[in-house]
Amino acid sequence: MPQDVVEPAPAEQTIGLVAIGRNEGARLKACLISAIAQVPIAHIVYVDSGSTDDSATWATDLGITVLTLDLSIPFTAARARNTGYTYLCTEYPQLTFIQFMDGDCQLAPDWCTTALATVVMHPDVAVVCGRRREKSPEQSVYNLLCDMEWDTPIGEALACGGDALMRISALQQVDGYRDSLIAGEEPELCLRLRRNHWRILRIDADMTWHDAQITQFNQWWQRTVRAGHAYAEGAWLHGAPPERHWVQESLRSWIWGFILPITLLATLPGSQGWSLAGGVVYVLLAAKICWTQHSKHSWSASATYALFCVMGKIPEAQGQLQFHWHRIAGRTQQIVEYK
Repeated sequence: MPQDVVEPAPAEQTIGLVAIGRNEGARLKACLISAIAQVPIAHIVYVDSGSTDDSATWATDLGITVLTLDLSIPFTAARARNTGYTYLCTEYPQLTFIQFMDGDCQLAPDWCTTALATVVMHPDVAVVCGRRREKSPEQSVYNLLCDMEWDTPIGEALACGGDALMRISALQQVDGYRDSLIAGEEPELCLRLRRNHWRILRIDADMTWHDAQITQFNQWWQRTVRAGHAYAEGAWLHGAPPERHWVQESLRSWIWGFILPITLLATLPGSQGWSLAGGVVYVLLAAKICWTQHSKHSWSASATYALFCVMGKIPEAQGQLQFHWHRIAGRTQQIVEYK
């Protein structure tokens, strides 16, 4: 074992950890070292999705089991997570919990101990997640937006993100993640868990530090396109009552990102330009979002967040269109990458 990591305490012996990634570089090293400090190294698996850097070699050198996904099958984070947790359950059937994390994240100190104590205390809880923080929100406005996005309410939740501690018996009950989803796989999994009377809990504790490294507008755009695709597919799969999963989010994308701008532009010639005045509704929407965010953030950060939320409706609509185009054409949508 490397000299700069510490063997975890016996309390974590029932936890396995699955880290997933692709070409994460130094971020993966930090991720795996933080994992070894809290989970027995034998219970850690890194699932690689076709990296062309030395990710697999670095993980192997640390003594971590590496699983490489079959290149002939489309990569998805859901498929990678399923591959990792299935392996751990087969090799170590005594495990009762799995910590999932992305390869661009580091575990916060004592997170596993805190999460384990919480989930043991609540036998009806399938998922425990905490605060994911952006490592360098000052690096770019896009990193700041990520950090604000991660700041979700404490208490019972509808869903978690990519980093979370999960109860293995609950995962097995719903057959794990849906392999085919290219985005939004965690909320879809949590929906099926809630249908089986499991609870999702967000606790007031630091969980991971995320290193987005989003510095370009086109990266933000592609990430938002992916979100729109996730909304569309989630609504297509589970849009029926009572959940109506992501139906509202999808409708907002269609209305604000497609129908309204197309209508304003189409009526522009006949209105002698007055139709552009309809754009005031976007200002009102931004003001509403800014006011809501100000309870937790500065006016400057809240205004920035509101501006990008409103602008983001257009790439979200693009993601919606892409999903339905591929669905009608019978094509498989490839993962939408932004790094």
